[in-house]
Amino acid sequence: MYPFIRMAKEIWKYRNAPALGLHDVHVSRHTCWPWDIDLWMELNNGRTLTLFDLGRVPLGRRAGLIGTLRHRRWGLTVAGSVVRYRRRIRPFETIEMRSRMLGWDRRFLYIEQTMWKRGGECANQLVLRAAVTGPGGIVPPRDVLEAMGHDITPPDLPDWVSTWITAEDARPWPPER
Repeated sequence: MYPFIRMAKEIWKYRNAPALGLHDVHVSRHTCWPWDIDLWMELNNGRTLTLFDLGRVPLGRRAGLIGTLRHRRWGLTVAGSVVRYRRRIRPFETIEMRSRMLGWDRRFLYIEQTMWKRGGECANQLVLRAAVTGPGGIVPPRDVLEAMGHDITPPDLPDWVSTWITAEDARPWPPER
């Protein structure tokens, strides 16, 4: 089940937090609860993706994206993601999550999120692309950023993100049956 109560707590917790710039980092802390684990007594890989929402939504709110989406009646959807799982997160372990926008291209916003264990060891890294949607389909990021009052010139994305974008563009859709 989706962690609605945890999401409400995060939204409440950061409701008066200072605004963030487009590339600033939102830092939050989360605990791996028993209902987050799998058969191997570690944070479930699917639940990891869900918990990343707990950092992404407050990031979007603090950066002004959520307000713009509501004002324009636009939506936001994940259009793709790539995850690295490197260290186990055990029950009752607390992690620090870092969420930031890397940049955008003509169709998508690119966001990086990481989970860090005590001692500074990175457990997981997620990069996702998100699409803003409106009645006519995908809203170009330049229109979104302009509505937010930002410069619409996209920053250079890291090479490894550009390589992922190229690979995704080459991937056939729909997949073969």
